[in-house]
Amino acid sequence: MKKSLIAALFLAGLAFAGGVTLNGAGATFPYPLYAKYFSEYHKLTGVRVNYQSIGSGGGIRQLFAQTVHFGASDAPLTDEKLAEFESKFGTPVVHVPTALGAVVPVYNVTGVNEPLNFSGGVLAGIFLGEIRKWNDPAIAELNPGVKLPPLPITVVHRSDGSGTTYIWTEYLAKVSPDWRRRVGAGKSVSWPVGLGGKGNEGVSGLVRQVPGAIGYAELAYALQNKIAYGAVQNRSGKFVLANLDSVRAAAELPDFPADTRVSLTDTPAPDGYPIASFTWILVYRDLDRNRAVRSKAEAEALARLLDWIIHDGQKYNPALNYAALPGVAVRASEANLAGLRYRGEALTGR
Repeated sequence: MKKSLIAALFLAGLAFAGGVTLNGAGATFPYPLYAKYFSEYHKLTGVRVNYQSIGSGGGIRQLFAQTVHFGASDAPLTDEKLAEFESKFGTPVVHVPTALGAVVPVYNVTGVNEPLNFSGGVLAGIFLGEIRKWNDPAIAELNPGVKLPPLPITVVHRSDGSGTTYIWTEYLAKVSPDWRRRVGAGKSVSWPVGLGGKGNEGVSGLVRQVPGAIGYAELAYALQNKIAYGAVQNRSGKFVLANLDSVRAAAELPDFPADTRVSLTDTPAPDGYPIASFTWILVYRDLDRNRAVRSKAEAEALARLLDWIIHDGQKYNPALNYAALPGVAVRASEANLAGLRYRGEALTGR
């Protein structure tokens, strides 16, 4: 009875927020999921959420410029960036994980029907421009029995600042000393070779169009666009295809930070996919410090949206090929959302 009463009160609060419009911008990695979240939430509450899928870098810049209610990123803010926000606006930024996803090597190699195997070293060699043909011995050794064509490799990468790029390059920097020394990790890097595409959509489109192309994209984009993607060798030596089970396995961590900023790449989990990540929505803790939040009603609507995402919204994750949050991430987020304020007053949550 008590539980049903709480749920009824929560839904009443949601309905009260009807007519509010919230604006967000950022990561393309979770865009298919966010489109579903925001559509369902509007049906439930009347709250409209306009989301610009412009890349994590753009989302962080817009949050800093205070042109949006929330930013979205596949890379958590660095300590330096967190300090910059707090110094300028007098309030910390709260990270709210929404889902687990994977970045996969997507490719276009005619005549290869089974998923190819890749190691971190081979992927680094390809993206450094050192492995230039699909029948290179380094690729062939990982794929015995597969007839690889002597087709030139065309590398495709993101042209915009991207959390997907951060996840991909962070992984390569962990597993390849050459990559770490020559390129490093970041939302934008100086690519040694390749063509640039904007967003996961742009990379996926180029890979589909160019025979011999290889790129990286969020798992959902690869599946939705029916692009071949490969298995990646994890730290335990196992070649693992990205799926809901292997992505969730990557997040089985003995310790989970209270601020939820955690890296899952090169996971030690034996069955974990090694290029996995949380994706986050970013908000000011003191929402009135964000000029885009013009009223308490908007602040309440944003807090309730985030609460809904980490609870009821999670049921939409699996159908769109994102893993739901583990309990430890939900509990950390509940504590963080309880600290959201508007003009010093705690906001109404669940």
